Amino acid sequence: MNRRALLAALPAASLLPATAGAQAWPDQPIRGIVPFAPGSATDTVARVVAEGMRPSLGQPVVVENRAGANGLIGAEAVARAAPDGNTVLIGTNSTNAAANALFRRVPFDMENGFIPVSTIATVPLLVAVKADSPYRTLAELIAAAKARPEGITFASASASQRVATESLAAMAGIKMLHVPYRSSPLAVQDVLSGRVDLFIADQAVILPQAQAGALRILGVTSGQRSGAVPEIPTVREAGNLPDYEVIAWFALFVPAGTPAERVTRLNRAVNASLELPETRARLGTFGMDIRGSTPADAVAFVRAETAKWTAAIRMAGIEPE
Repeated sequence: MNRRALLAALPAASLLPATAGAQAWPDQPIRGIVPFAPGSATDTVARVVAEGMRPSLGQPVVVENRAGANGLIGAEAVARAAPDGNTVLIGTNSTNAAANALFRRVPFDMENGFIPVSTIATVPLLVAVKADSPYRTLAELIAAAKARPEGITFASASASQRVATESLAAMAGIKMLHVPYRSSPLAVQDVLSGRVDLFIADQAVILPQAQAGALRILGVTSGQRSGAVPEIPTVREAGNLPDYEVIAWFALFVPAGTPAERVTRLNRAVNASLELPETRARLGTFGMDIRGSTPADAVAFVRAETAKWTAAIRMAGIEPE
């Protein structure tokens, strides 16, 4: 059989370039798992960034909330998903840096079960009380807690929220009573109703209620004041705690074993989204600092953050649950 006849006999698919299959991916919507409830800061970030990823991928990123167990349920779902790039995790310091130090049993391999695709953003937390709370400053709250050990209650719905509060208490030499919640919106409701005294949470959760006059912000957990609320002092200033700093972060992860070319494609989509003016404006509304990265930089960042959060949890005296 001559060359022309041989080519005519071959299936058409076999004549396509070797890269055609890779270029065709994704050929279906991507599942974007958020391990926290609707209305949480992670949910807000996921929906904004997912919308901006669609033009690059040619497919939508469909956000799915899988809340519970401080984010472990959603993270586990992604760790156990097929490593094909079709399921991604919008992870945080809670799920991908602090989990091993906070829990005796983590149902996935936190350090080896995922590939970091890209960092997304960092954000300080806000120390908040009810608007008519008797504690008008952080110094007043600390003084009251010293006078009444465990007389002041604090809410948390994620590892970052709990570590931020326990670290503050440890540095200030006070003891407060921890009240765990399934989601940040539920915790906010109980602060507003007076069932719990204090909530340290992401700006996306606290700012709307503060702007509505329902919550009072006593401090910002970052080392520097936040551009979203420049009038609010840092915890360092307000509590006279010069070494205090806690910053939450968000990043995109895929299951370990996902092909490198798909990791690269997702990385480009994330960073393209983060360059969009509308993405930057919407995330900036909540005081978030945009932080795109390469996959290699994301790996280094998560590794360093894991060491930092582990040290902070031990310093705060938090026993694994």
